Amino acid sequence: MPRVFNFSAGPATLPEEVLAQAAEEMLDWHGSGQSVMEMSHRGKEFISIAAEAEADLRTLLDIPDGYHVLFLQGGATLQFELIPMNLMRGKRSVDYVHTGEWAKKAIAAARGLAPSVNLAASAEDRGFTYVPPQSTWRLSDDPAYVHYTANETIGGVEYHWIPEAGDVPLVSDMSSNILSKPLDVSKFGLIYAGAQKNIGPAGLTIVIIRPDLVGLGVPTPPLMMDYATHVKSESMHNTPPTYAIYIAGLVFKRLLATGGLAGAEERNIAKAAVLYDFLDASDFYANPVDVADRSRMNVPFTLPDPALDAEFLAGAKERGMVQLKGHRSVGGMRASIYNAMPIEGVRALVSYMAEFAASKG
Repeated sequence: MPRVFNFSAGPATLPEEVLAQAAEEMLDWHGSGQSVMEMSHRGKEFISIAAEAEADLRTLLDIPDGYHVLFLQGGATLQFELIPMNLMRGKRSVDYVHTGEWAKKAIAAARGLAPSVNLAASAEDRGFTYVPPQSTWRLSDDPAYVHYTANETIGGVEYHWIPEAGDVPLVSDMSSNILSKPLDVSKFGLIYAGAQKNIGPAGLTIVIIRPDLVGLGVPTPPLMMDYATHVKSESMHNTPPTYAIYIAGLVFKRLLATGGLAGAEERNIAKAAVLYDFLDASDFYANPVDVADRSRMNVPFTLPDPALDAEFLAGAKERGMVQLKGHRSVGGMRASIYNAMPIEGVRALVSYMAEFAASKG
């Protein structure tokens, strides 16, 4: 059957060119006589794949010299715990900004590990439909770090600016919007991202960390939980997610060949505009997020009557559009339009939405 337009929030759609190349190389990678997923992670073939993937990621993000790039496992969820374990440095408090479900999970993990977690700001007062302006933030005195979630996959709220943290390390979960636009990495102490949205398959997590923040955990974390372990071993302390790294490397090359992150941002702005413009003109569908804080990656919307949801989803599936059901915690619909979603998919969705609304008179 033809490929569907997959609006899943993650694991998400991948570039067809990348999938085609991976299929072509499945049985024999570059004349090696083996698949990448069969290779020893310490063999010269895979070492070259990992090195090239890291080099291309550094180019895409213009990562400053000295910053470490780690290819890890455990998802962003594991990083929720590794961050306070490694970055507390004997300090008493950490600062978090609460913008939705993923920030909530990060905060809960920190509360189990840090002596004090300061909620610097929260959007709960308006149902997590906006980003609290930095003028409202109340940072603690001398925190170990300031943490924010750059894009809330469930609520469809995104920062379109980088917070100022002064000399305090700025930490961000960028799982669902990394590589969607240019980024000044030098403003951050640590960036982390699960791969399964804009980078590649589930199973890979990328951590970018400033060198002065490595090896400062107090007490020293267990070996596998210590960033210093993975920096020293160049992400090879144990077997890494080799095939996911390979696919990520192909995605990086695809991005470099199509205008880099500036090109990705241009495409993402155009795609988001198609959907948001339609929503704003509709008296049938609604999006709850403040216009200035709308996510370009995840677009939640509701129908006037939840009883119509099942019929809407069934019709979308018949037309080759899947995974539009909203997260169970908020209901409604959600269209995830990451880098690899072509604008044709968004146009097809809007066309169907118009047809469905018209059918309901």
